[in-house]
Amino acid sequence: MARYTGPLWKKARRYGISLTGTGKELEKRPYAPGQHGANQRRKQSEFGLQQQEKQKLRFMYGLNERQFRSIFDQAGKMKGVHGENFMILLESRLDNLVYRLGLARTRRQSRQLVSHGHITVDGKRVDIPSYRLKPGQTIGVREKSQNLSIIKEAVELNDFVPEYLSFEDEKLEGSYDRYPERSELPAEITEALIVEYYSR
Repeated sequence: MARYTGPLWKKARRYGISLTGTGKELEKRPYAPGQHGANQRRKQSEFGLQQQEKQKLRFMYGLNERQFRSIFDQAGKMKGVHGENFMILLESRLDNLVYRLGLARTRRQSRQLVSHGHITVDGKRVDIPSYRLKPGQTIGVREKSQNLSIIKEAVELNDFVPEYLSFEDEKLEGSYDRYPERSELPAEITEALIVEYYSR
């Protein structure tokens, strides 16, 4: 199953959650897409709720089903709470951290920046969006790419960097200081439902 590249706003309205992080998708029409979207009163089954939660998180991070399941399985082999470990592994991806540092406006944009070789990790160019970082590693922008308008614009518009990251605007460089705590991760996701979904 290929990674979804269709209209993200439609998916955001379907799941009732902002997938770009801006919240714009739900401002005008905060209901499901389609002719009867505003009048849907369907009662969901337990399985339906679990699947919806899984899809919400999958589309939020922009992964295909195989990648998503693979990370879930890796989280199960770690010590601690399975669902929380899963969220931390997703958050530790390079494309996500580029987005969190404010070098890109959306995760899709950050994935593109990484894929096109504009991003460095510990001074070396990395073009794999799924590259997993460990605390202590540094993320920067290649010297040749520091004048890119989309990066400059994103940095200017960004007004929040999570506490588990630190960022220097002048150098366009940030570091992954520690693994995030659950309270610092998306509150609109109930990861226990995802664990239940895959444990069937």
